This record gives sequence, structure tokens and C-alpha cells, in this order.
Amino acid sequence: MRLGVLISGSGRTLKNLIERIGDGRLPEVAIQVVVSSKAGVAGIDIARGAGIPVAVVERAKTRTDSAFSRAVTRELVERDVELVVMAGLIHRWEFPPEFQGRVLNIHPALLPKFGGKGLYGHRVHEAVLAAGERESGCTVHFADHEYDHGPVILQLRVPVRPGDDPETLAARVFEAELQAYPEAIHRVASGQIRLIRGRIVPGSK
Repeated sequence: MRLGVLISGSGRTLKNLIERIGDGRLPEVAIQVVVSSKAGVAGIDIARGAGIPVAVVERAKTRTDSAFSRAVTRELVERDVELVVMAGLIHRWEFPPEFQGRVLNIHPALLPKFGGKGLYGHRVHEAVLAAGERESGCTVHFADHEYDHGPVILQLRVPVRPGDDPETLAARVFEAELQAYPEAIHRVASGQIRLIRGRIVPGSK
């Protein structure tokens, strides 16, 4: 399955996917393009180092969410992308109807808790700690046009430990993300699951 990966920064999730594809742990997919909303970020170097085409669509230069979204979509369509992986994109991409059920996102909390507009990165972990939660984790889901919303594919849980700060909790959650995202992509790309009328159903395999 042909993937498009959307980034805005370090490319840590992208690096994990590249490694798993390269060593045969994720054989069902190939990354066709990486689209970055920022120039000069580490994720671009990671993609180019792996020989993956990169398109930079800077949100600041497109002026509106709609113009940005159209430019991102154009890059994906030109490379015949089948499945889009949100991997740290911090800007809103309003994908067209033909991409419904073909966009995955990962969130560093157990949705529906601690999700929504403005809750990303360390803000999520700060909120988890402030709420006194005993566990956190990550959620992979089919994206829709609401922030951190859409049918959940899988969640992995991690404990919140005494003395945790946002950095230590973030590190533990990210280790779970390294497992959860490839597994979710595998389930979709291998045909184990699919999205029909907003519901996840078993696939043909």
C-alpha cells in the first residue's frame, strides 16, 4: 500500500516507520512521499536520507487552511497515495471526501480523554499529570474533520509513575507509539480492517 506521511518537525515517527519497512517488519507498505508543513526540519533530512521524495508545503505561505489543504492534497494525489499517515503534522489538513477512511492519526493519550484543539505534544502530558491520572498511553484512529476524533483502531496503555514530569511521561508514551502506529498501519494495509460508513469492520483477510 502506498503511504503518504505528513510531518512538521523531528520525524521520529517517520524514522520508526522507515526502519520497520526496511527490516521487513512492515512489509505491506511503501512510503511514496513525505509532506512537511515546515522547511528545514529534521524529518526532511530523515526522508531524503532514505531516498523518499519530499514536498514542503509551508502553512505560513499558503495563507489559509483551505489553500494549505489543497496544496497538501495535490502532493498526495500526484503520487497516487492510498493511505495517509499523520506523523506530527501540527496544522489542520482538510482532506477531501475521497480520502475519507484513508487517513490515520496518532494521539499521545487515551482518547477521548485529553484530546481536542490545542492539545498536542507536551500539553497533553501536562494535562494528564494535572488531572492526577494513573495511566496514559496512545491512540491510533481513523481521522475525520474534528480534532483527535474518529473511530479508534487501537490503544496502548502505560502507567503514570510517581515523580513523573511531562518529559518522562512523554518518553514512556512515545515508546508505546513506536509499537502502536506500525501495528495499526499493518491492520489497515493488510486488509484486516476497513472503515465503512464511519465504523471499523473486519476486512477480507
